[in-house]
Amino acid sequence: MTTVRIFLGVAAAKKWELHQMDVHNAFLHGDLEEEVYMKPPPGFKTDDPTLGSSELYVLVYVDDLIIGGNDPAAIAEFQAYLSTCFHMKDLGKLKYFLGIEVARNPEGIFLCQRKYTLDIITETGMLGSKQATFPMEQQQKLALAEGPLLGDPERYRRLVGRLIYLAATRPDLTYPVHVLSQFMKSPRTDHWKAALRVVRYLKGTPGQGILLKSDCDLKLHGWCDSDWEGCPLTRRSVSGWFVTLGLSPVSWKTKKQEVVSHSSAEAEYRCMSKAVRELKWLRRILEDLGISHDTLMDLSCDNQAALYIAANPVFHERTKHIERECHSVRDAIVEKLIVTNKVTTTEQLADIFTKALGRREFENIMSKLGTCNLHAPT
Repeated sequence: MTTVRIFLGVAAAKKWELHQMDVHNAFLHGDLEEEVYMKPPPGFKTDDPTLGSSELYVLVYVDDLIIGGNDPAAIAEFQAYLSTCFHMKDLGKLKYFLGIEVARNPEGIFLCQRKYTLDIITETGMLGSKQATFPMEQQQKLALAEGPLLGDPERYRRLVGRLIYLAATRPDLTYPVHVLSQFMKSPRTDHWKAALRVVRYLKGTPGQGILLKSDCDLKLHGWCDSDWEGCPLTRRSVSGWFVTLGLSPVSWKTKKQEVVSHSSAEAEYRCMSKAVRELKWLRRILEDLGISHDTLMDLSCDNQAALYIAANPVFHERTKHIERECHSVRDAIVEKLIVTNKVTTTEQLADIFTKALGRREFENIMSKLGTCNLHAPT
């Protein structure tokens, strides 16, 4: 889904037209009567990118297509060509894709899942419940819950599965979903209550989504943060990162680290390594879309010790055990791909992806993530 968000973010910034098509019975077109091997002929090379001014890109997800570009005539011609090759259905301008509602105005492209959210609230019987102002209580150790097992665990799995998909346009749900998804095998009553609290939070914000802004540059900026020994059972830390394209949120993640870190600086440094990988991958996607990212990508961290480890190539007593793969941060700095900078904890946008926050802190970060609560037309 990150690819979809960054594609639409570029489309918003470059004012592309967006159309949607569907391949009728696409699975019937997949069989080949014989094996086909292909290779480029001698002398074949990519066309000079400076030739022509028309841009046309196609994003394909199974049998759903988004066609975008700056030339309406080229888009129409391409749609007509596809219709001669396959049984296509022209769905017009992009409004609904993979369960995500898409609305466009001069400010940009707004993505939300309002109908999907209301379906979740209805199915859980929470329409008449009291709203929650933030999704998860602080200091709640669900991993240590010892209450009775749920009589119908499938109900819990179904709800958490739907929340996982809802997080595609709701970065505020990323950490709660990360926590709840750890108990799919044997959920208990405390886990079910925590999941219903998330639903009560959704009841107050059914139309919330992300705004991919049209008046911004196409520069990548990442934030990364980590707790230390956040899991009470494994003592592994939880990493979180958040990436914007200009002012548009395009990538976010909460993930438990693979090994135990011996210090908060080590945990933060491991998180920086994951964030750098994400930034490098997003940079390649932009290049595929014809956008050269000549400036350094910003990576913000609130741990001074981790920043020092990243900048200093010398092995020290406390860091010599860290796997070499984590030092990709240093390589990215040397290669002039990223530049790291120190931010305060209150300015750290990735903080919301590493722990449950109180109402004031939660609302403060939410106001800076590029989210908004609108009623997108369907």
